[in-house]
Amino acid sequence: MTPLDAIDRSIVKATQAGLPLTPAPYAEVAAVIGLTEAEVIERIAAMQERGIIRRIAIAPHHYALGMTANGMSVWDVDDDQISALGARIGALPYVTHCYQRPRARPAWPYNLFAMLHGSGRDEVEAKRREVEAILGPACRASDILYSTRILKKTGLRLAD
Repeated sequence: MTPLDAIDRSIVKATQAGLPLTPAPYAEVAAVIGLTEAEVIERIAAMQERGIIRRIAIAPHHYALGMTANGMSVWDVDDDQISALGARIGALPYVTHCYQRPRARPAWPYNLFAMLHGSGRDEVEAKRREVEAILGPACRASDILYSTRILKKTGLRLAD
């Protein structure tokens, strides 16, 4: 992976706390670091292509939206079907993130993880049953781990 040059580093530092909430966020970043808006967009796209930036996304505060029950559902899914089924689960509107991880047998047989949100545990459990129906016989076991507190989430942070 190509290391960051000084300009890319300045773009990351200018955006690491989030993009400005304005109609032209890249123009504002560009003004701060002395580039054009097009140059900022081009460099961000290049960093995405190189794998330095994985994604740019909105991260809503789900508690503020009334989604106070949150459960990481974990599933033991047949390896031959996990890619196709994981894509289906990840596309559900109430799944905020879904990913495959290696099992840690014998204590942890789960290889598919999907975060489910709802206004209460009953709603999350209903969504869990929907996921279970989609996975069908390819799923051998499951569990759900409910959030008990909010942890601070941050993205990339560069030191000065």
